[in-house]
Amino acid sequence: MLKSVYFFIFILTLGCGSSNGQNPYLKSGFGYVDIEGGKIWYGILGEGVKTPYLYLHGGPGGKSEGGMYLNDISDERPVILLDQLGGGLSTYHEDTTLLKVDKFVEQVKAITDELNLNEFYLTGHSWGTALALEYYVQYPKGVKGIVFNSPYFSTSIWVADSDTLITQLPENIQRDIAIAEKTNAFETEAYQNAMMTFYENFMIRSTEVNWDSIPGYELFSPLFKHKNISSNDFVYNYMWGPSEFSPTGTLINYEINEALNKISVPVLFTTGEFDEARPSTVKRFTSLVSNAEYIEIPNAGHASSIDNPETLIKAHRDFANKIDEE
Repeated sequence: MLKSVYFFIFILTLGCGSSNGQNPYLKSGFGYVDIEGGKIWYGILGEGVKTPYLYLHGGPGGKSEGGMYLNDISDERPVILLDQLGGGLSTYHEDTTLLKVDKFVEQVKAITDELNLNEFYLTGHSWGTALALEYYVQYPKGVKGIVFNSPYFSTSIWVADSDTLITQLPENIQRDIAIAEKTNAFETEAYQNAMMTFYENFMIRSTEVNWDSIPGYELFSPLFKHKNISSNDFVYNYMWGPSEFSPTGTLINYEINEALNKISVPVLFTTGEFDEARPSTVKRFTSLVSNAEYIEIPNAGHASSIDNPETLIKAHRDFANKIDEE
């Protein structure tokens, strides 16, 4: 466990990237990188010489807080979190010209350049998995392995899976969702209640969440809380839509699943037992990658880092350590 003093001190020893693939030594702390549209925030959990992790959060419009559970593997390797522009501790904005997939890819590249990362593991959750795959397709050099947690690669597949899950809900809930989607009346109390029912079954299944007990949360949460930082609903609604299962935004026709067969590094797919990224679909994605394994997280929904963090953390640790030892 890191000492809390690291939270308040930002020391990052940078150097020229070496030709043998080694990274400069990374120390715990946080910083900002100037990009088009503002500044993106990044934080580093842990230190050490093992290959670092780079975590991409979900959304779009989310924040990296959800990746702080990875602090539990930072005893062996640094874990780098970044807030995509518009969310978290990065510059807030509602500029739709910046809300393009390629702009998000360049944000990730800005971080890898800033930290002189010659080799790293790339991991993402939900929308972050699409961003990870987009990044890998554009900039494969240096990516040692990828972990796709609860992946999203195709809106049409996501909607089909959501429709399947909705059929498992009470008939009145199904009716309220159908009415709202037909009339675009997403602000009604009936739709909001239906949305929460869906989330309680397939997003976060834990009935009582003690946020301060989530591994790693106590390290960076004071800064998040002090700044009163939240997700960017404008970005989420513009790019995705009013809920997880009713896409209406710019990603409505998004598809990148066919790029999975371009991956040549080891890959781990994880998803929750009751995840909206349905296990059957994630297994199908796994089959498209030549060197991939699949792990299902028991008793978990989409937020497996909350519902069952121990199993998810072990999956990450075992995956990276196995590759490091090869």
